[in-house]
Amino acid sequence: MPVGRVRRFGLRGLGQVALLPPAAMLVHQLRFMLAFGSGAGFELQRTGHSYLHSLVPWVVLLLALVAGGFLRGLGRALAGQRSLPRYTLSLAGLWLVCSVALVAIYVCQEFLEGLFATGHPAGLAGIFGFGGWWSIPVAVCVGLVLAAWFHGARWVLDAVARRRGGGALPRLPVRIVSARRPSDVLVPALAPLADGWSGRGPPVSR
Repeated sequence: MPVGRVRRFGLRGLGQVALLPPAAMLVHQLRFMLAFGSGAGFELQRTGHSYLHSLVPWVVLLLALVAGGFLRGLGRALAGQRSLPRYTLSLAGLWLVCSVALVAIYVCQEFLEGLFATGHPAGLAGIFGFGGWWSIPVAVCVGLVLAAWFHGARWVLDAVARRRGGGALPRLPVRIVSARRPSDVLVPALAPLADGWSGRGPPVSR
């Protein structure tokens, strides 16, 4: 992969990727809140989810990276630099992708917790049992927020860039190819009589 393409992905795609872990953690926590209400904290601790408290600083770091990426894009937009005005994937398509990704992350997380966390149910009971089915509608809602954020942020940056003078696409310089100057042509000089400029006229006939 070319270096330029890697850099573009690292700078522009970082904010999108960095939002997935906080969104997945939000899905996990909301699933327990909806299933157990005020007893969600006790249930999280009982089923081996105490490690999630140590992930909070990393989640804050990821959100800071997202905010920094957006501010960088805003700075480029204020300078009139435009990117693509919209995603090639529609809002509905991106919503579906985000929702499926969040459900997949939740399933993998709960499956690993069932294997290694003490007190966590294993198998499908640990994934969708005990109110785990709430993860699906929660992932759909959070996925919609993610998709709206991605499309909305791109639209805002493009609108700012257009207002700052980046509306017209840069014109490529036109190279004007001039005709080659013909080389000097040697024209032979005509004799005086041949071109009619002799010094005296013809003799008068009698």
